[in-house]
Amino acid sequence: MLKKIKRTVQFLNENTEMRPKIGIILGTGLGGLVDEIKIEKSISYTNIPHFPVSTVEGHKGRLIFGTIGGVPVVAMQGRFHYYEGYSMKKVTYPVRVMKLFGIETLVVSNASGGMNPDYKVGTIMVINDHINMFGVNPLIGKNHNELGPRFPDMSETYDKELIKKAFDIASKLEIDLEQGVYLGTTGPTLETPAEYKMFRILGGDAVGMSTVPEVIVAHHMGMKVFGISIITDLGVEGKIVETSHEEIQMIAAEAEPKMTRIIKDLITTI
Repeated sequence: MLKKIKRTVQFLNENTEMRPKIGIILGTGLGGLVDEIKIEKSISYTNIPHFPVSTVEGHKGRLIFGTIGGVPVVAMQGRFHYYEGYSMKKVTYPVRVMKLFGIETLVVSNASGGMNPDYKVGTIMVINDHINMFGVNPLIGKNHNELGPRFPDMSETYDKELIKKAFDIASKLEIDLEQGVYLGTTGPTLETPAEYKMFRILGGDAVGMSTVPEVIVAHHMGMKVFGISIITDLGVEGKIVETSHEEIQMIAAEAEPKMTRIIKDLITTI
């Protein structure tokens, strides 16, 4: 795996002169942040050695190099999910590549189901912690000490300084912002009412099928992490309605401009 990662990094070094310190992973229906990037180079996943290929609608599948507000960034327009059949090593492979490419701060976004009764469809939630309900951990297996420690501490996985900055930015922009715990599951089924109830009892404010694996690996490698979710459906008793992936994409797109503005302004402060 380490040889493959280094080969991918070598390919990126050979194909772009940019050396950004900030990486971005764009979630379902949240690719609009790309419009804020002054793109200098775009590479399809299919052309990157050892890179997986996204199979999910709403994930375009390309690595974008450019600047946001003059700050160099690399953005994944489309991520990989465990439910697509990829191993956890494959799901988190791009994060490993980012770190060895020089990324120090990772910004992750997603669309999720809200379980906090105070949330509504369209709520934007900053992630301040997570619960791993995937039933597997991306760090299982041989540990490479040059990538990170065997037993990483997870007491402060999401950077508190970046969270504070995000709330300061949201306040100035008069954008309502929540913060809470993201619970990650395998999918691809959406949750049953009983599962929503259980996950809420466990301490989750929002639930989704991504983010947790990437964040674990990013933290393992010493990266600062900022995570943000758009609540696209509700898992609150009495408010649960049938929904579809298409509806989730549509709702995410409606709330995206606010999230995009927060991330854009946040990046300029890092």
